[in-house]
Amino acid sequence: MAAITANDGCPDRFWADGFLMSRVQVADAGYLGKAVAPPRKPVIVPFPLYGGLVNWVQTVRSCVRCRKVTTYFNEMFQDGQVRGPYAQLEGWTQKMPQQLRQMKQAEAEALFRRIGITFAVYGEGGDPDRLIPFDMFPRVFSAAEWARLERGVKQRARALNAFLADVYGRGEIIRAGRIPARLVYQNKAYEKAVVGFMPPKSVFSHIVGVDLVRTGPDDFFVLEDNCRTPSGVSYMLENREIMMRMFPELFRENRIAPVEHYPAQLRRTLASVAPQKCSGEPTTVILTPGHFNSAYYEHSFLADLMGVELVEGQDLFVEGEFVYMRTTEGPRRVDVIYRRLDDAYIDPLCFRPDSMLGIAGLMDVYRSGGVSICSAPGAGVADDKAVYTFVPEMVRFYLGEEPILNNVPTWQCGKRDDLQYVLEHLGELVVKEVHGSGGYGMLVGPRSTKAQIETFREVIIANPANYIAQPTLALSTTPTFVEEGIAPRHVDLRPYCLVGERIDLVPGGLTRVALTEGSLVVNSSQGGGVKDTWVLAE
Repeated sequence: MAAITANDGCPDRFWADGFLMSRVQVADAGYLGKAVAPPRKPVIVPFPLYGGLVNWVQTVRSCVRCRKVTTYFNEMFQDGQVRGPYAQLEGWTQKMPQQLRQMKQAEAEALFRRIGITFAVYGEGGDPDRLIPFDMFPRVFSAAEWARLERGVKQRARALNAFLADVYGRGEIIRAGRIPARLVYQNKAYEKAVVGFMPPKSVFSHIVGVDLVRTGPDDFFVLEDNCRTPSGVSYMLENREIMMRMFPELFRENRIAPVEHYPAQLRRTLASVAPQKCSGEPTTVILTPGHFNSAYYEHSFLADLMGVELVEGQDLFVEGEFVYMRTTEGPRRVDVIYRRLDDAYIDPLCFRPDSMLGIAGLMDVYRSGGVSICSAPGAGVADDKAVYTFVPEMVRFYLGEEPILNNVPTWQCGKRDDLQYVLEHLGELVVKEVHGSGGYGMLVGPRSTKAQIETFREVIIANPANYIAQPTLALSTTPTFVEEGIAPRHVDLRPYCLVGERIDLVPGGLTRVALTEGSLVVNSSQGGGVKDTWVLAE
């Protein structure tokens, strides 16, 4: 049962167990068509708990006043039937007693802890190395669904790299008036130090993480692009490894495309963009800020799987036209640096002089063709959330194609009309910082109190250009193991596109799941978890 109470601020909004339902969204389809007045006191409304799968239908939230309905696409069930990609999983769950599920969940947590799959949240006390919650119910895509996603992600990666090559060169898209010059040249992620320089193969962003959400059988939207150092690929790999250990029968009964070749693909991609002065087999290293970084586990994990050295800034030095690595056998030349730290810290002579994490003189060697940096300094201007709104135009301008994947409608608070709309509808929108990440610095209007909305309103007014706003999407749900059984939870997806001499996309990705009932926030730092992502082979 879910307690539905009237929201004092608006007669058409209700609170349901801490979740503010837009337009008085009620979590039970049985209220459709009934003349129910907004309650003045708490009312108990039936809320089905999906302990099994037999009668599990789409989550429906309806407005009892205006009869408008918000339907969340259920990726496992459609029209009362199990969708094809999930057909083999229905019997699997029905044969799994509660005790076995609890035992398997404990086993998964023990494996994560033993392997060391942890993350940290800056600014919080408590355990600095915490486990990310893992849900054992996989998310499944058919081969046809993935084929479309693959085309769309690769198209987007090509356009983003063309844009970066352009804005650090002639700036044709700006000359043509397709994107405002201020968004690029006044962007804090735009690095003047690389203007006029073209990296090998004209690739600036070598690992593109595209965050996607689904709202229907054929409806996918891009939430944002990650062109610098997208994280999370270690979870994609370890989720698969743990699922194969715990449920080998599932992989015997289903043809699931493998993901374990990603490290080898990444190494080939990095080697393919070796600098001009490289002769012979390139030496690749992963540059990490150190073990206090929240993603340090991933850095060491990838280095191990790729068979390359994990280094910190103090392990490298510049001499003449090249970068060298200190080893027990003496200096060794480095050709490709996969850096996992921000632009500002990679070279104290070029960027922040107080940086203790980078290599003095690195940018001089980079610009002279003595080393490749992946992803290139300055790539962050392409994943700015204000620039994001123009990616479909980039696709048309550089590729002469129509975008396969759509953007989410976005308002730029730096525009007067957009700002006015956002301020008038804060309770209905998601507002983000243009350079924000990790779920921080954002407002989820339908989940916020009046006080939180008013506080954030002042923050936006103080610096409108720093914010964009998007509607609250009806994110799809997938079956998720909860304490009481199985229930729908909202998910997103981050596939990893590798760009070098060729463009590769591993058949899978990182599925993040909002484990809190009703929540749309999937970030691990905000209480989200992860799932294994299956792509069924043809």
